[in-house]
This record gives sequence, C-alpha cells and structure tokens, in this order.
Amino acid sequence: MATAANTTAGAAKDGNAPAAAAPAPAKTLSGIVKQVLSGDTVVIRATKGAPPPEKQITFSHVLAPKLARRPGAGGDETKDEPWAWESREFLRKKLIGAEVTFTFDKPANSNREYGFVWLGKDKESGENVVESIVREGLVTVRREGRPTPEQQTLIELEDQARAAGRGKWAHNANAADKVRNIKWSHENPAHIVDVYGGKPVKAIIEHVRDGSTVRAFLLPDFHYVTLMISGIRCPGVKLDADGKPDLTVKVPFADEARYYVETRLLQRDVEIRLESVNNSNFIGTILYPKGNIAESLLREGLAKCVDWSMAVMKTGADKLRAAERIAKEKRLRQWQDYQVKTPAFNSKEKDFTGTVVEVFNGDAINVRLANGQVKKVFFSSIRPPRDQRVGTEGEEIVKAPPRGKNYRPLYEIPHMFDAREFLRKKLINKKVQCNLDYISPLRDNFPEKHCYTVLIGGQNVAEAMVAKGLATCVRYRQDDDQRSSAYDQLIAAEQQAIKGLKGMHAKKDNVTLRVNDLTVDHSRIKVQYLPSWQRALRTEAIVEFVASGSRLRLYVPKDSCLVTFLLAGISCPRSSRPALNGVPAQEGEPFGDEALTFTRERVLQRDVSVHIDTTDKAGSSIIGWLWTDQNVNLSVALVEEGLAEVHFSAEKSEYYRQLKSAEDRAKAAKKNIWANYVEQVPEEKVVIEEEKDEKVPAERKVNYENVIVTEITETLTFFAQSVDNGPKLDTLMSKLHADFQANPPIAGSYTPKRGDLVAAQFTADNQWYRAKVERVQGQNASVLYIDYGNKETLPVSRLAALPPAFSSEKPHATEYALALIVLPADNEDKEEALRAFSDDVLNHKVQLNVELKVASGPNLATLHDPTSKTDFGKQLVADGLVIVEKRRERRLKELVEQYRAAQEAALAAHLAIWKYGDITQDDAPEFR
Repeated sequence: MATAANTTAGAAKDGNAPAAAAPAPAKTLSGIVKQVLSGDTVVIRATKGAPPPEKQITFSHVLAPKLARRPGAGGDETKDEPWAWESREFLRKKLIGAEVTFTFDKPANSNREYGFVWLGKDKESGENVVESIVREGLVTVRREGRPTPEQQTLIELEDQARAAGRGKWAHNANAADKVRNIKWSHENPAHIVDVYGGKPVKAIIEHVRDGSTVRAFLLPDFHYVTLMISGIRCPGVKLDADGKPDLTVKVPFADEARYYVETRLLQRDVEIRLESVNNSNFIGTILYPKGNIAESLLREGLAKCVDWSMAVMKTGADKLRAAERIAKEKRLRQWQDYQVKTPAFNSKEKDFTGTVVEVFNGDAINVRLANGQVKKVFFSSIRPPRDQRVGTEGEEIVKAPPRGKNYRPLYEIPHMFDAREFLRKKLINKKVQCNLDYISPLRDNFPEKHCYTVLIGGQNVAEAMVAKGLATCVRYRQDDDQRSSAYDQLIAAEQQAIKGLKGMHAKKDNVTLRVNDLTVDHSRIKVQYLPSWQRALRTEAIVEFVASGSRLRLYVPKDSCLVTFLLAGISCPRSSRPALNGVPAQEGEPFGDEALTFTRERVLQRDVSVHIDTTDKAGSSIIGWLWTDQNVNLSVALVEEGLAEVHFSAEKSEYYRQLKSAEDRAKAAKKNIWANYVEQVPEEKVVIEEEKDEKVPAERKVNYENVIVTEITETLTFFAQSVDNGPKLDTLMSKLHADFQANPPIAGSYTPKRGDLVAAQFTADNQWYRAKVERVQGQNASVLYIDYGNKETLPVSRLAALPPAFSSEKPHATEYALALIVLPADNEDKEEALRAFSDDVLNHKVQLNVELKVASGPNLATLHDPTSKTDFGKQLVADGLVIVEKRRERRLKELVEQYRAAQEAALAAHLAIWKYGDITQDDAPEFR
C-alpha cells in the first residue's frame, strides 16, 4: 500500500504537490481494467453497473514515455517518446479486461489519483503490475526525496533492469526504432481501402465513440482511422446547435450500446475488413474472437440495420438481417414497441412456379401457372427507368409533362426498351420461381401489387437488371419491412452498377430510342419501306402486340419502326374488343378469342421472321407471312387448329397447298370453326341490354332540345348548354365574378386535389369560373370548366376554394357523343372531320336529340339544324369524313340504315376517306 510519503513523491508529477502533505490513508478497491492510457496510467471500472463508474489511476513513483498526440486533440501533433508504445502495449496485453486490486490516494492540490495495481482479487498473492513494468525496463523510477520502502524496491528493480539491458536500458538500442510513424490523416481514404483489398487487417480499437463508430490503429502501418461499422447504426449522442455533443440529452440505449462495445472491443486485438469510405470516415466490418460485433449488437436490439452501408459489405448482410429479426421477434430494447406490419400470405399466393408469357416494360411480367391461370407479378423493390428530364436550370430532376396520345413510353423513356428487351430475351417462355415478398396496397390511381422475388435458374432476375443499370432500387424507411427478401443484394448490385457507369448510371446523355411509328404515319410504308421488305427473303421482327388471331403489331429492329401486320392467306374470326377511345366494347365472333389466344401464346414478344407481300387497300397495314421462333408458318398453324379458314387470296401463293391441306385436316377432325362445317356458321346473336326490359320502347323517340355547343373534343364528343337555362347561367356567372372581385383569394392559399370542385381563373379573360380538378402534377393542375366543357392546365396559384353558395348548382354543360359516328384512324382524316363538325355546330344554336342513354359514358345524341333540319352527323357521313358505327339496337335500326345508305353513297363516289376504297375491312380500333 502506498504511504503518505511516497504518494507525495508521486504527486510531484503534477508539479503542484506541497512540500509537506498531510498523510492520508490509501484506499483499496477491486475492478476490471477498461483501458490503458500509457505505460503508467490505466482506467479501471467497477464490476457492477451498466455502464459502471470508472476511475483513472496513475502509477506511483514511476514515469512512462509519452505517447504521440494526434493533431487537434487538445494541441499540436507530437511524436512518441522512445519505448512509449512498448510500455503501453506491455500493460494492454497484461491488463485489458482483467480483474485487478488497486490502492490509490489523491494528494492535496493534485488532479490525479496515484496508486499501485495487482492482478487478481488479492494484492498479497497477486502480481504487482508497477513492479513488473519497472522490471521490464519500460518506465523510469522517480528518485527524488527520501525513498519509501515501495519506492526503494522499485529503484532496486530498475537498477537490475539497467544492468540486464532490458527494455529502454538495452545496450546498443536505437531509440529512433522505437518511435512509431503514425498516419493520423489520409488524403485519399479510398486508396487505403483498395490497398487492403477487402482482406482482414489486424487492428487495435483505441476509442469507442458510440456503439457503431470507433477509432483504431491498423497494424503494422499505424494508419489511424475512424471506422463506421458496416450495415448498422446504434443510438448516438445528440448534437447541439454548434454540432458538438450535448451530454444533457439522454438518448435511449446510447450509453448501453457504447458500453457493450467497449467491454468487447476497446483496446482489444481485432481484425477489420475495410469496405468503403464515407467522407473521411472508413466503413468496414469488425471481427473479434467471438464473431462479428455488428451481429451481436443487432441480436441484442442495440443497433438497427442500415441499407446504405449494408450495400458495401462483401459478405454477411443476410446474417445481419437475421440477427435483427431475432431482436424484433423478442422485442428487445429498440424494438420493444415493434409491431409486425407484413401481412400473412397463404401458401398459394406466396410461392409458385410458372411460365413467363408477357413482359410489361421493366417491372412486371405475366406468369402462366400449371392450371392455366395467368398472374401478374411485379418485381420486388426495384423501379424501372423513369420518364424524367433535367429542370430548366439544370439543378433538379422533375417529371416530364404529359405526352401526346401517341406517346409510347417503351421507346421514348431512355433505357426502358433495353430493360424490356433484357427481360424478354431472358424470360419469355421460360420457367421461373416466384416467391412473394409483400403486397403493395391500393393507393392513388395505382392498383394493388403482388411483389415477388423472381428466380430463373437460381438467379434473381431483379438483381440482374439492377446490376446492368436497367433498374434502380426503391428506398424505404428504416422501419419498413415491406421489401424484397434479397434487398441487400439489390443495393449492392446497384452500387456496382453506379461504380461501373452502367446503363442509366452512365455519364453520357440518356438518349431515347428513335422509332418510326408506321401504325400512325402510314404515308411512308409504300414509298420508304415496302420495296426493301418485298425484296428481302425474310425480315426479323418482334411481335409487340396481338390484336386478333391474324392482326399484330411488329417492331422491326433493322428499320427501327412499328407497323401493323396482317397474316396473309387466311380469314380469322374477329375477337371481342374492349371499349376504347369512346368506341363501345364489341363482342367477338365464335372462336375469335380462341384464335387471339392461340396467336398470343405462340408469338407475343417473341422473335419472329416475316415475308411481306403487299399492303391493305388503305396502305395502313402490311400483309405477309410469319414464322414463329420454331419456324412454324403461323397462317398454316391457325388453319390446322380450325381457328381460321383459307382466304381466296392465298390461291396464288406458294403456301396455298399447305393451307388447303391443313384446312381439310381441320374439317375432318371437326376442329373449332369446323365443328358443324356442313352447316353455315350462324351469325352471332347480339343481345341488347336495354331490350331485355319490356318497358324500354323499341321505337326511336324524337324530342328536340335547343342547345348551344360550347366545346368539341378530339374524340368527337361535345359539350352543350341548354338555351332555356341561359339566363340562369348568366346570373350565376355575374354573382361569381362579383364575389371574387369583392373578396379576391390569396394566391397559393389553396391546395387542390384530384376531383375537387374549385374556382379557376381562366387565362383568356382572368375571370373566375367553376371547374373540376382532373389532375394535379407538381405546381400545375388540369381542370374542366363544368359550365362550358373546355379544359385548361393552370398553376395552382390560379385556383381557389369555391364558395358553398356556388357549388350546389348542377353543371350547365353536358357531354354527349355524336351518335352512330366513328372517327377514321388516319390523323389527317380525323382532323378534317373535327374541323368540319366544328364549322357546323361550335358556338351555334342547334337542336339536340338523345338517341340512346349509356350507363357509363356520355349519352349518344344527334344534332340538327333548327331551320333546315339537317342531321349534322349524317352530313359528315355523306361527305365521306367519318365512319358509321355498327350498332344493332332495334330503336336505332331506321337511323342506322339512313346513315349506312349515306356511307355507301360516299364510298361509291370515293369521297374523302373513301378515296382509295373501303378502309373498314379488318380495321381494329387498337391501332387508331
């Protein structure tokens, strides 16, 4: 035990001990050595508490060489004194984590406590550590004043070390060899990571800042690094306004996490695997004798997984997720309030195997199961290329504005076609394993999505896409478990794609695929493309869409064009068609849908070869022969299956004999359309819903209403106001304008939502009108003026809440569809028809008769001149500007016959759209 005399002598280190200090009894305690600060100073913690109290003890009567001090740590940089590191290491290896007994006292006017340390619980039998380090010649014994017995013992031990040449007293020792060359800072941290190449490097943890951040020396080169542990984050100290630690704020579990790491890593020999750099900090994994410290922290609920740093891990990310899952299930510490958010799935939903039959752009596929059911499968946690562009100032990415109706995202969004092609070539007609990860709920205009990890041959398809830069990873909140089961691999793949500048991450400008859309612009087919296609023996193509058994849309890579393709030599039943662009749904002919399915299953999104013979009469589609990827003539295959019959035009073809033989075999087997081929195939029975109700009149009723047509849309619907309600509308507008003039709204005070009834300030006259919000995109909103029928896109600052007094009155403009009329497919013809209709009726007083009320969509109506009683729709037909719609309602029979007679006359006279003959043959609205 130290006496008062030798304590006073030891206090001379501080230079502030009095000449005659009052004797004080030395205290004896036990504890665990937490840290060795130098060859003569240790930090000892109590055996109880979490964290337990600590005490710093400086050895009495000895002085160790001073360790180097890093710049900024309370002063300028200093170097090691010779043998400083060796003396520190002697104690570290002997004491760290060991139980010791120690005595100490604190001299008057001293800030330090001095004493002796013994290994073990008993100082009588334990090793005196101060004597041991003196014996090794690693410290200097103070010799001033009259020595105490303890001090005299140390002097004798030092003399023995000198005589034996041990430690710093070694004969012929070069002091410069015992000074470390410490690299306190690194100009290029990434270079250090590359030097070690992901291999474990020996290290000593010097400081634990928080549970997931430490400082360490990398050996043997003494790189001093600040290391953030890969894949996790522990609670840390809150920072104040100046960015300094605010110790007054207690963060739950922060002290416990730091203590947990200190007791296992501080000044221990570990291995560190450097994996990346974040600013000047390194990111890596720490391996200690009991395993990975990150896993231990997660398993105890003292840390949470962090996606961004987990992405840089070479291995072990799955183990971190598993460790975190254990803490969640046990609701340990940070997870004490954890609630499971992932819904339960039944086994049929969760996992299944099937064949891919269709790819949707870059994020979904259709998979056909063994029972024939087709399921739409979305890839988990990835996002396909987006429709984006740089803002006007080049500083931020904003969504592109709405495109025209002929906009094709597959070709116009950069890399979307590449993503689709990657999936198409890899998956179409291949078996895949689908494992359900989560179900994305219905929100906004997006339907519910079942999101899966899709495997082909054991490879994750989404990961392969991300690795090629053809998709990006969705970023989630840290507590969101609704993500891919292979999310960490996806993040790692994305990091590699970014580093390799692949796909979307390339530095060069993203260029859209230039595609000549011949399904819209027909004029170039005969002149520019047809001659070369006819000369070619076969042309390679991709089937992009199947409209019916014999009508397809092809993409020809060689010419980078889209074109409508009709199978030559056959006549296929018409398939049913959905309602599209104002055209009502149509029922199909018998076996039309079966023919459509047959063709889809064999060629949709497959590589095919075609030989083009000619075009149709209108020059809008090409006609030819198509061979599947199995080199099967599709025309022959359809006939063989009894889903098509041979057309007379095939008689001059080299394939006529094959077609005729196939048809004979189908007839003999009575397949599909030939089940009763002796009899004539009966016409389809069209059941009109309104005629099922006997109360609905079968005769057409005429009840003219005087209206003013205020707006005509591009699909030939129109908005009309009742003339009788004109004064009422004028009064409403006068009051509305006066109200807003007296109480102008504050710009920007109103936030519109889709479907809201609002007041909108019309651009042309800056007056306020009633409107309905149809779409909100950023700071702009698209609105429909409900009393007039026109639409406009406005800044949201020009919208305001509609006063309640003006919201109850019904809209004064009603939308109608022009009865029995269909616009032609050609854009120029369409514009001409709309122009003629506008000249006749727009802003004119006309008479309107509702011909048919429609459950969903605008009612069908005819418009008539009040004086001459001219039917404006029938006049458009007679002028050859539009096509008569095929309707079979009994009440419209007479009107349809009149319209058809007018169309026949226009066709016979080759007027306008009928200039080159009948354009309605096999004309599908899908391609308009």
